[in-house]
Amino acid sequence: MPKTIDTHLRQRIARQTRQEGMTLIEIMIVITIFAMIAGGVAVALLPRLEEARIKSTRADAQSLRSAVMLYVADNPRGCPTVEDLVNDRYLDGSRRTADAWDTDFQIGCEDGDIAVISAGPDGEFNTEDDI
Repeated sequence: MPKTIDTHLRQRIARQTRQEGMTLIEIMIVITIFAMIAGGVAVALLPRLEEARIKSTRADAQSLRSAVMLYVADNPRGCPTVEDLVNDRYLDGSRRTADAWDTDFQIGCEDGDIAVISAGPDGEFNTEDDI
């Protein structure tokens, strides 16, 4: 009789051991759920990222415009370049001189009006998404 109990005990332990692990299907389902959650988060955050880039570019352009205004007040000879602003210390060299998409700002000075323009997300000037 001891052999029968021992055999039954081993079989029961073997069944429990097999049932404790995860199957490949279960793992694939969990990975699929994680991928769906990550996709949903990405869809929700990407528009926010673009909005943040636009706000950052507007702030950088305003800072650059302030530096141009100071430069023009001190040097009425014409419109400066970003390099002129940095060299003459109107703009700190550590400040961003390009927009959030790494396109250099354009500076325009016409009839006392100063404009600092970013090409925007598409990277091309004179389009509807310019900032």
